Amino acid sequence: MDNLILDLINRQWTNPFLDRFMTIMSSADAWKLPLLLGIIAAFFAGGFRARAVIFCGLIVIGLSDGVVCNSIKKLVGRPRPYQLLAVRVLRLERGGLSAVAKPLKIEMSRPEKGAVIGNSFPSGHTTNNFCAAVILTLFYRWGWLYFIPAASVGYSRIYTGSHWPSDVVSSVFLALGWSLLCLATLEFFWRKLGARFMPSQFTAHPSLFRGAAA
Repeated sequence: MDNLILDLINRQWTNPFLDRFMTIMSSADAWKLPLLLGIIAAFFAGGFRARAVIFCGLIVIGLSDGVVCNSIKKLVGRPRPYQLLAVRVLRLERGGLSAVAKPLKIEMSRPEKGAVIGNSFPSGHTTNNFCAAVILTLFYRWGWLYFIPAASVGYSRIYTGSHWPSDVVSSVFLALGWSLLCLATLEFFWRKLGARFMPSQFTAHPSLFRGAAA
């Protein structure tokens, strides 16, 4: 089933518009500068709630990306599609945000010979973005809208030949469980320690999430 769905998404349900859109969505490098600028702007202009989102995001996504996903990748060692099959591999040229306007790099992969070890499971891109979607949903009433770009990122990882469909689906559930666990822990510590270390902020915000901003 994995191979069938991969073939449909990666080689059949394609067109030039999707090639570019999905490659951009899949490229972490292209989003680094806009994301950094957005975080800086939110930190200085967004008030307590925005700074709490940034703090929670750094912890939840930082641990997810740096510890959870990397540990599972090393433990499982699942090869990526382009290591085992002839699939379309789509990438942006190097150059950060400026690469968005450059021609795409599209090539057919060549399966590797012999025993192959990879890092396909889980999908870090998918996990990180769905963690962000959960965080935004708990903090803001409009936050659920971020599940749309998060799903696009997950789909793009299949489209560009970087992950198997089962990698992406499993990573969604991993992200939901991990982010809810971490956020519940952060809420617990905020209620226990917030009044002691940040009394004025705690008085105004006794819960990190309750009463989500409009």
